[in-house]
Amino acid sequence: MYDIIVIGGGPAGLTAAIYARRADKSVLVIEKDTFGGQITYSPKVENYPGFAEMSGNEFADKLLDQALGQGAEIELAKVTAVEDAGDFKKVVTEDGEFEAKAVIIAAGARHRMLGAPGEEALVGHGISFCAVCDGAFYKGLDVAVIGGGNSALQEALLLAETSKSVTVVQNLENLTGEARLQAALSEKANVNVICGSVVKEFLSENGKLTGVVITGEDGERTLTVDGVFVAIGLVPENHPFENLADLNSYGYFDTDESCLTKTPGVFVAGDCRSKRIRQITTACADGAVAALAACDYIDNR
Repeated sequence: MYDIIVIGGGPAGLTAAIYARRADKSVLVIEKDTFGGQITYSPKVENYPGFAEMSGNEFADKLLDQALGQGAEIELAKVTAVEDAGDFKKVVTEDGEFEAKAVIIAAGARHRMLGAPGEEALVGHGISFCAVCDGAFYKGLDVAVIGGGNSALQEALLLAETSKSVTVVQNLENLTGEARLQAALSEKANVNVICGSVVKEFLSENGKLTGVVITGEDGERTLTVDGVFVAIGLVPENHPFENLADLNSYGYFDTDESCLTKTPGVFVAGDCRSKRIRQITTACADGAVAALAACDYIDNR
């Protein structure tokens, strides 16, 4: 039995593991996909204190190395449930079960999809969510980015370096990303911004994306593009744990900065928690708070 099991290997989960190990608690981190979480999709991180610039992958690698160096154990598996057995918690995965005195849920969130016709079948066949992962496939080609926030603008800036043209489609009347990113985008001659329009349908031929139909005040039009990058936010994946912690109407854990839940011995941290600001710094802060709370819970049992 472990002292603490951390579900999720993003910045919140790995920070929790580091803090728990420094408190001399045995720790297992269970991650279903990629250690580092969503930050691995960011080509450039410039807002983490102490580092002028680094990639999301670099940050994730440093975090994982630090957690392993502190003695945390890791497991690649998908958690399907957590059972409260009173004195301990049973974490059920597709590959087996683990037990711990306390559990920290840092499950993060997944990419939000548009739900437009043709989208699901074209993921991986012209529709992507990560320019740093797939942008090289569209060198010299025409692409579109759906969204107008920071993530979308970062994707567009990266794609503009190698793609023939980049069209940003925003459903609101204005872009919502940082002014600095908007200014940088406006300097790119191969970038076009369309606001007040939504995606109606994705077009394909022989199973491959050929274009996207958008509609707005100016009517309907078709963008002939080779690739589309969807960057419209994230969706929390908390439903497997709703028996342990309350969810708000958006599916996020309904808890504050204390990272406590209605279940003693179960804590939450990171982007899966209800919060106004979702940044690397706030995720790491949650990880520290949740870990120290879990340590106090174990020590005072």
